[in-house]
Amino acid sequence: MLTISRPFTTWTTAFTSGMAIVLFLLLASDFGMVCRAAERPNFVFILTDDQSPYTLSAYGNAVCATPNIDRLAKEGMTIDDAHHMGADIGAVCLPSRTMIMTGRTVWNIPQAARRNQKAVNKKGQKNQDAASVRSSAEFIQNAVENSMAAIFNKAGYDTFRTCKRGNTFGPANKEFQVLHEGDMREASDEHGSAWHGDRAIEYLQQRQTAEDKDPFLMFFGFSHPHDPRNGKPELLAKYGAQNLKQPPSRLNPAAPPLPVEYLPAHPFHHGHPGLRDETTVQGVLTDRSEATIRNELGREYACIENIDQQVGRLLDKLKQMDELQNTYIFYTSDHGIAVGRHGLSGKQNLYEHTWRVPFLVRGPGIQPGSRASGFIYLLDVLPTMCDLAGLVRPDSLEGLSFRPVLEGKADRIRDTLYGVYCGGTKPGMRSLKTADGWKLIKYDVMDGKVRETQLFNLNDNPFELLAEHHADDVVSLTGNTPATGQKNLAYDPQFAEKRQQLEAILLQEMQRLNDPHRLWDQ
Repeated sequence: MLTISRPFTTWTTAFTSGMAIVLFLLLASDFGMVCRAAERPNFVFILTDDQSPYTLSAYGNAVCATPNIDRLAKEGMTIDDAHHMGADIGAVCLPSRTMIMTGRTVWNIPQAARRNQKAVNKKGQKNQDAASVRSSAEFIQNAVENSMAAIFNKAGYDTFRTCKRGNTFGPANKEFQVLHEGDMREASDEHGSAWHGDRAIEYLQQRQTAEDKDPFLMFFGFSHPHDPRNGKPELLAKYGAQNLKQPPSRLNPAAPPLPVEYLPAHPFHHGHPGLRDETTVQGVLTDRSEATIRNELGREYACIENIDQQVGRLLDKLKQMDELQNTYIFYTSDHGIAVGRHGLSGKQNLYEHTWRVPFLVRGPGIQPGSRASGFIYLLDVLPTMCDLAGLVRPDSLEGLSFRPVLEGKADRIRDTLYGVYCGGTKPGMRSLKTADGWKLIKYDVMDGKVRETQLFNLNDNPFELLAEHHADDVVSLTGNTPATGQKNLAYDPQFAEKRQQLEAILLQEMQRLNDPHRLWDQ
């Protein structure tokens, strides 16, 4: 017994001592992980629905009151060249929001891939067999598993989302641990932007009460200023506007002024017959008169100021919780909107007021009051969040991190931007924007009846003014007299070489991004 027990005792002591060391190291490791988790930054991603950058003072608006959103710009960075990549359907928000959630490019998101497959089948090629159907399901599942909430869930973050219900990547939304969705576009707090604000504040209060120290990701979305732009009465009065179903019968002189890009009609068909946003928006319909557009701008500004109030509530709560300094706050929209600019009403165009989005970021290491070009897409948000959080990004993410821009180490992350809209007649419209300030837009719509090219030097013509903006009746309405060179330069022989250069780059981008269509002259 003694000869057996002595080695056993020695072995047991050594084993117990070793296990204690291992256990200590594991506990220390776990403790370190907890500490590091607590130190990891929080994220608040604020997303509005249908908001042009020109509605904010950070981008030159002098009428719409947004002190809290302005605070994000003053305490953080304003990015001037942020864009959504585009859409192959009229509901532009669906592909845009899917790109945000997955970090994938426009032709590689699940919905577009599925539509392209159906188009292939219609052309007489083999129908999908069981394997291809299974492959499609696996493709979608991969997109879900590598979406925003799923990535951050796996990294130990608490995730929350409030936003509108439809026109987004639903399976990815369900990955958020706390989810509140609803279409809130009424004038009341119960059914307007305050509803989304209440859900966000309640979530933060619950965290505070529970003393939850996990890092968090909040997707703080709004249903406005998407139409119907039903503003609260006191805010409507401030902007000289009314909630109307039909266009107004008279002009309210207190309504916001017309934008400099205003036109009573677009010079050629936009390429989407019967487009809802151009024909049936409440209070606008097909009317583009001064009274209608100014009233709609007033309604839009009322909705945006209401959103601003909710942003203010969030900032106050984060500060009260002592979380503000360790939180990155992104403010953007799924796309812009025309509301009378260039004679258009909707989001199905590639002018700057619609293709661009507002983009403000406040957070650790970002210089207050800074500004950069960026040249970013919305699909770059997810890879950037991963970078800032120190997470390994999934291979499925096609976007680029713009962390170097936020840290002041670079002004932009790419030199060209590609845009598409082909939700109407095919092949639709395409755009290309270059870092030296040139922009190309091409239209191939209405079964070849409309084939137009536009070329703008945005350094000299930032609002993409056309010959129609020079007309006396338009100048009398906008109060803006365009300079001689502020027009479409595509057909000016002086700029033929520049046009040819941009045409070539556009085709390269279409090929690189697997754009399934080609324009008439490609």
